[in-house]
Amino acid sequence: MKRTYPAAVLAACLVLGGIAPCFSAETVEGVALAIVYDTSGSMRDPVKDAQGRQSPKFEIANRALLALARQVQEFATNRSDGTARAIQAALFTFQGEGAKAVVPMSPFDPAAFKRFAQSFRNPNGNTPLGNALAAAAQAVFRSPLSRKHVLVITDGINTAGPQPAAVLPRLKKEAERRQFPFSVHFIAFDVDAGVFGPVKAMGATVVSAADERQLNKQLDFILETKILLEDEDPKPGRESRQSANP
Repeated sequence: MKRTYPAAVLAACLVLGGIAPCFSAETVEGVALAIVYDTSGSMRDPVKDAQGRQSPKFEIANRALLALARQVQEFATNRSDGTARAIQAALFTFQGEGAKAVVPMSPFDPAAFKRFAQSFRNPNGNTPLGNALAAAAQAVFRSPLSRKHVLVITDGINTAGPQPAAVLPRLKKEAERRQFPFSVHFIAFDVDAGVFGPVKAMGATVVSAADERQLNKQLDFILETKILLEDEDPKPGRESRQSANP
C-alpha cells in the first residue's frame, strides 16, 4: 500500500533539492492538475464575450486561464492554519498529432500560466484530444501528489490520433493499478457536449459553455467542486449548486 505524506514533508523535500530523491513511488497529500488548452485553428472563431460582443475564442480562453491561475493560487495560500496546500500544475497545448507541455508539471507557478495566457495569439493546427489527454495524464501520474486531475478545455472534436474514449480506459486502468484517484474533466466550449458522451459514460465530467460567461461559470464549477475542494467542507450554499452536464 502506498504511504501518503503531509504537505509539510513535500515542502521540505522541495527545499532539499526536489521531489524524486525523497519520494520515488510514495504519495504526498495534494493536487496534481494538468490542463489541456485547445490551440487549434478553430479557436480563432468568435463567440460572445462577457460584454455580449463577438470575440475570438482564444482571447476568451486566455482570460479564463488567467482567472484559473488566480483561483488556484488563492486556494493554495488561503488556509486557516496559515500553511500552503501542495499543488502541482502543468499546461499542455496541441502540437501536430500530440501535445507539448508549455508549462511542465511542477509546484504551481501562477506567473508561468500568466505569461502563456498573455502571449498566446496564434491558434492553428489539429485537435489531437486523445494524445493530449494521454500526455497530460502521464504528467499527473508522475507527480507524487495524491489527487490527480486532467482538465481539457476544447472547442472541437478530435481530428488527429485516437479518440479520447479510446485512450481513457487505459489511463483509468493504470491509475487503478497504481492505486491513486484520477479524474478527467472536459469543458466543451462552443461545441456540442454530446460529442464527449463516451468519456462521460466512463466517469469523466463533461460540461458545456457557449460563450465567455458560461465558460467562466463552468470553469469555476469544476475547480471548486471537482478539483480543488473535493476534500474540503462545502461553502454555505455550495451543496445546492448543480452541474450543467447535458
